[in-house]
Amino acid sequence: MDRPAPDRWAREHLSVRLTALHRALRAAVERQAEITARLSRPDLVPYCVTDEQAAVLLEEADILAETLTEPDTPDAEADEKAGAEAEAEAERELRRRAAAGGATLPLDALAARFGLSRAEQDALLLVAAPELDPGYQRIYAYIVDNLNRRLPCVELLTAVGPDTPAARLARRRALGPAGPLRRYGLLRPHGDAPVDLARELVLAPGVFEYLLGWGGDPGLLGHDPGEVAGPEPHPPSPLLSPYLSPYLASDRLVRLGRALGTGDIDLAGLWGCPPGGQPDAARALARVAGLPLRTLAHDIEDDLRTAAALGALLWIPADELRGPPGGRSAAETALALLRSRVPVCLTGLAPWRPEGLLAARSYAELTLPVPGLDERRAMWSAALPGLGGTLLEDLAVRYRMSGRELRAVASVADAGARLAGNGRPEPIARHVAPAIATVTRGRGGSGVQSIVPRRTAADLVLPEAQSQQILEIASAFRSWPRIAETWGFARRSAHGGVKALFTGEPGTGKTMSAEIVTGMLGLELLKVDLSQVVSKWVGETEKNMEDAFRQAEESHAVLLFDEADALFGKRGEVKHGTDRYANLEVGYLLQRLEASEGLVILTSNLKDNIDPAFTRRFHFVIHFPRPGIPERRRLWRLAFPQQAPLGPDVDLDALSRLDMTGAGISAAARTAALAAADGGSTEIGMGHIVRGAARQFQREARLLRPGELGRYAALLGEED
Repeated sequence: MDRPAPDRWAREHLSVRLTALHRALRAAVERQAEITARLSRPDLVPYCVTDEQAAVLLEEADILAETLTEPDTPDAEADEKAGAEAEAEAERELRRRAAAGGATLPLDALAARFGLSRAEQDALLLVAAPELDPGYQRIYAYIVDNLNRRLPCVELLTAVGPDTPAARLARRRALGPAGPLRRYGLLRPHGDAPVDLARELVLAPGVFEYLLGWGGDPGLLGHDPGEVAGPEPHPPSPLLSPYLSPYLASDRLVRLGRALGTGDIDLAGLWGCPPGGQPDAARALARVAGLPLRTLAHDIEDDLRTAAALGALLWIPADELRGPPGGRSAAETALALLRSRVPVCLTGLAPWRPEGLLAARSYAELTLPVPGLDERRAMWSAALPGLGGTLLEDLAVRYRMSGRELRAVASVADAGARLAGNGRPEPIARHVAPAIATVTRGRGGSGVQSIVPRRTAADLVLPEAQSQQILEIASAFRSWPRIAETWGFARRSAHGGVKALFTGEPGTGKTMSAEIVTGMLGLELLKVDLSQVVSKWVGETEKNMEDAFRQAEESHAVLLFDEADALFGKRGEVKHGTDRYANLEVGYLLQRLEASEGLVILTSNLKDNIDPAFTRRFHFVIHFPRPGIPERRRLWRLAFPQQAPLGPDVDLDALSRLDMTGAGISAAARTAALAAADGGSTEIGMGHIVRGAARQFQREARLLRPGELGRYAALLGEED
């Protein structure tokens, strides 16, 4: 015999449950009949549903429930079960059959996903019943004694099933706005009602189809926007562990959470935490307090009422209150909190402390420090237990990730390990670096350009002293967290991170060196687009700069200011109003550069153009000279890929005597290759390269003299 389809099991389940509900409906009809028998008038019968009509409609509904499914085989006998125990046994048997077939009954799946009780499931089915048969609408109208109210309403759902006033009140509470059916949106209000008892309810889109087993995703059927769920990895994997930032388990946070749980305080502030880490901080506080956690979803007063009904802690990200005018109003939020005693957790980078609110509430706060090296090491170990040794230490040094980012990295790395393993997961350590790139890169905005490093240290062509300094930058950035935190240097200096200044003529390799350092660290390079950042409007440049620094910090990227003279120039005497604002911009950038914990690189054609106040704050100041003959010979060799067909007459020694920068040599090589290909040549000859060099000299407003080419001077006049 063929296995039944999933929708067949769903229909059988509805048949069993509706049979039980019909007994409750019949009891509700009988109660209403007793009432109407005492109040009935024969002259009104044509205008309302009569007892006889209700009985007939119930018989039709019974027939519908009994014939909702056909027997598994034509010879199977219909086994009508009477009584609640028989129906419960039928339901258990149906679950066993479905489980054996690898299926879950849709109603059971909804109940598990949204935490629905048996009574709430019955209410959901009563709302769904008119979709099966319109006759239910007239039954409902009869029970509420109003022919104009045929849709299921709160009054009907509380009347069907519960047989005592206390039970009906409990059902009504479950059907209120804070109950799971309406809170998750599985049931939605329809139309207006003078009182909540008369509120008509309808199914959310897709629920009816899902109940019948026609497919769908339970996660799309209902959603509570104010619910803050726990950080569970998905899909579950033995490689992933439940994650809680170890640094959030401090004694002070535990004391604060316990005070919230006992009611000693009802307003807590957690400050200094970046946006990505605030959800974990609020979860940790709620977990210690023993309270469910909710956040802002709709109107602040509605959010407070729902939190009060659920006995929850309301989390308010205070940074959102300082947003644009169209955002949440700080004044409106403060006024609502003044009238409420719902426990509230405030989080933000900077504190939000309205005096009136602090005076009216019982308030305590905690400044969350940035996770140190030891905490980051523990966080990485908790997120990816399989890591250890050098890799774990390197990740802790390079990345300051929030709990949400760490969980994303762990999930992506786990998926990559399972996919690459072809049935048997590979070691997850191999997939951590690509996972970090997936999670952190590509966040750049209009003010920055994302550059994925492609150059390596082998492409670095500089004198030995400068080459060694470039390599030292990467080593210093790796070592700084250990020096700052373990050795205590952070307490002696206000400067964070590593700052480097590259000076030299255009084309000498400043930008390429920044790319090489970034590649050595395995990070992303964000190049600031000065045309997008610098603004004539007062305050806009600082705002754009803050966005650039923030993007680099959130992406764990190296920030590059190319040709930074425009931003970091010398402050001058105030002679005009604009001079004052220009000096303010430089002062702001000075402070922001100090505060950055990342690697920031500035390039400038002229070192003297940079304000001395900036120069003093750089850990590395490297001057890039024009390349000498040994460097130029190597640059010419690197300018042509190994696959490029160089002619046997190419003389690199002669070319290295030309005074050119690395960028000029690369441009001349490309011009030569284009000329050779355009002329149909199978190789790049010396003549092509000489003419390419001459073109580059012209672009630089210089003249290539024949004497500089020696015996190849005649090639300048040759035609292709």
